[in-house]
Amino acid sequence: MIAALCLQDLSLERSARVLFSGLSARVAASEALAVTGANGAGKTSLLRAVAGLLRPAGGEIVFEGASDAGEARRAHLHLLGHLDGLKSARTAGEELLFQARWSGAGDDAALAAAERLDLTRQLALEVRRLSAGQKRRLALARLIAAPRPLWLLDEPLAPLDAAGRALMGEIMSEHLAGGGLILAAVHDPLPIAARTLEIGR
Repeated sequence: MIAALCLQDLSLERSARVLFSGLSARVAASEALAVTGANGAGKTSLLRAVAGLLRPAGGEIVFEGASDAGEARRAHLHLLGHLDGLKSARTAGEELLFQARWSGAGDDAALAAAERLDLTRQLALEVRRLSAGQKRRLALARLIAAPRPLWLLDEPLAPLDAAGRALMGEIMSEHLAGGGLILAAVHDPLPIAARTLEIGR
């Protein structure tokens, strides 16, 4: 279980360009941190570094409470990127079950997540036929189907309508109430109480 995420004097580079340096922050259980900044400031890169997909140029990423960083990344976090990462030729139901099983969840949990996100009627449709908001809700479903403490979210609300954003606010609040952590790269405010970390200034 991850009790807190600590970024200690972190520096990131992409293509020999320094995105930011000397970044320090801490997100504890039941907290959300919204990462803001201009396009290209390094918000997405920060999430990818926490997930282990980018190597920092300096500093440390510490998962307090986890036995080691590898285990924390394998079993205790979800990364939801700006792109949904869905296979367009599969049906929504097939894609949901694949993602849920890959994350260690059972089929019943996946179907319950679909119901919570109002996707049950779309499960027989091919992913390519879903609206942008429906695709986003389908990608978000694995967060519910396979609970993990740390959520790394890149613009999670971007294609959602007002009802979808309100529902996601409820789901985020429940996650935090259960001791979860959220690190989200955003342009728009999250629908929950969150501290703000601005990068790239």
